[in-house]
Amino acid sequence: MEDYHKPDQQTLQALKDTANRLRISSIKATTAAGSGHPTSCCSAAEIMSVLFFHTMRYKVQDPRNASNDRFVLSKGHAAPILYSVWAEAGFLQEAELLNLRKIDSVLEGHPVPRQAFTDVATGSLGQGLGAACGMAYTGKFFDRASYRVYCLLGDGELSEGSVWEAMAFAGFYKLDNLVAIFDVNRLGQSDPAPLQHHVEIYQKRCEAFGWHAIIVDGHSVEELCKAFGQAKHQPTAIIAKTFKGKGISGVEDKESWHGKPLPKNMAEQVIQEIDDKIQNKKKLSPALPEEDAPVVNIRNIKMPSPPTYKVGEKWATRKAYGVALAKLGHANDRVIALDGDTKNSTFSELFKKEHPSRYIECYIAEQNMVSIAVGCATRDRTVAFASTFATFFTRAFDQIRMAAISESNINLCGSHCGVSIGEDGPSQMGLEDLCMFRAVPSATVFYPSDAVATEKAVEIAANTKGICFIRTSRPENPVIYNNNEDFHIGQAKVVLKSKDDQVTVIGAGVTLHEALAAAEQLRKEKIFIRVIDPFTIKPLDKKTILENARATKGRIITVEDHYHEGGIGEAVCAAVVGEPGITVNRLAVSHVPRSGKSAELLKMFGIDKDAIVQAVKVAASKSRNAE
Repeated sequence: MEDYHKPDQQTLQALKDTANRLRISSIKATTAAGSGHPTSCCSAAEIMSVLFFHTMRYKVQDPRNASNDRFVLSKGHAAPILYSVWAEAGFLQEAELLNLRKIDSVLEGHPVPRQAFTDVATGSLGQGLGAACGMAYTGKFFDRASYRVYCLLGDGELSEGSVWEAMAFAGFYKLDNLVAIFDVNRLGQSDPAPLQHHVEIYQKRCEAFGWHAIIVDGHSVEELCKAFGQAKHQPTAIIAKTFKGKGISGVEDKESWHGKPLPKNMAEQVIQEIDDKIQNKKKLSPALPEEDAPVVNIRNIKMPSPPTYKVGEKWATRKAYGVALAKLGHANDRVIALDGDTKNSTFSELFKKEHPSRYIECYIAEQNMVSIAVGCATRDRTVAFASTFATFFTRAFDQIRMAAISESNINLCGSHCGVSIGEDGPSQMGLEDLCMFRAVPSATVFYPSDAVATEKAVEIAANTKGICFIRTSRPENPVIYNNNEDFHIGQAKVVLKSKDDQVTVIGAGVTLHEALAAAEQLRKEKIFIRVIDPFTIKPLDKKTILENARATKGRIITVEDHYHEGGIGEAVCAAVVGEPGITVNRLAVSHVPRSGKSAELLKMFGIDKDAIVQAVKVAASKSRNAE
């Protein structure tokens, strides 16, 4: 960035006038809506004016242009001022601002990507900076382009640990194309923020995290212009001392006004007072970007060759994931991998070994890792795969939930699922992950049962919109599919079948192999079962399950290395509910487990081959008795 040149008086006045127009628009919109956060908007008016009409470079009529500077409003409740900016710039009609929060308007209460100028949904506080870090990392290391990333945070959300995970990430990777602006307006929702106006403490914290930190008067357009013009070889934090409700007489810096629109009469009077300060109605135009972001194509990514496994060979699906991802990396140079310091357990290290420049180590900060993935995937710049133990994604559930609201296309792989991991004990066992990901509206949940299925899941996930979750296991199990086996989302596989089958058993991962072992044992006693591998738990192949259940007198047994709640059993029950003559018996982990050997734990929780044998015999005898 060139050295700072002080803007002339005319420009400075135009920026002040713009800030006041943004205040007026935010007040009008929230008063018309009867709800919203005008005071949170007013504290940021000068920041937004200088950012969008002096500092940032972007094409107004092409908000998602790959070369544009990026902006993330982490304090998402200040959405009306973001909308006001885009109306001021000419992308939105001024009249549309008065439809704020209406069911037929795109201008929702918090930013969402239905708006062309919004890359990530915000409003769950503390998440914007992580996404901004992902965008900045992509700009610096993958696109190698000149666009910069700006993120506006409120001081209230600086109590969120996820903010400091992102601060640490940006500091470590020296993301000098990233600027965070702290709108330190002193007041939170129900109380003052803990540090109030002690801006020097924020500065020390930022510096400790490896940032260049500048304290400014957040209502001085000249100080803001100067601060934004400083370029360093590290990320920049602009700590702006502001006042909540700035410009609203009787409300400025007063408590109990958070999230309250001004009553109509009061709004009219305040708007008049602010309007009187505006000297010129002339609008400023933003500078255009340098168009140096490369053209990227992430569609239809195919594995360079089929799988090369042998039936009967033993492979852990977690290792097959690493092999598959490394292979996929050769198909498209926009495939990237992220991990949280578990790469030698999830086997994402195999990707790192072959594609070191496209691997992002996020360290032990899973919430931030998900946000980084979301940021990297914005504007279709990358195909991101993030991995850790399945259980550690539970701490990032809010980030995953917000990723769905952000219409993000990210792929998450959770290894070490269930009690089958053995001796490490319950803190490391993913037993809630299926439940969690099934609850996410845009999620596809893959649960591959062998190495071939895992490789296909990785390839399919790379080409599937929404959140993809791949559940992988620690134990080594035999390969059961041929390398040319075809897999599809929502299509189950009937892996064992005969005309004499009495019960349909549905298992996945380790429990599918337990079911096959149970079938072998039962066959010796002339009891035959049908075994189904669902492949995806969401969507579930209802048609295949029902067809096979009907062929086995309506009897289904589900067996899973997961808690009862929200897992395969409940998914199957939901699929067959209301179907006459169908009964489902669910075998699952019934309470908090403990350390032990894998086989001992499968036995203890009644999800091993012996438990399946027993359940099948009970089901078969019940029907004989009924007959």
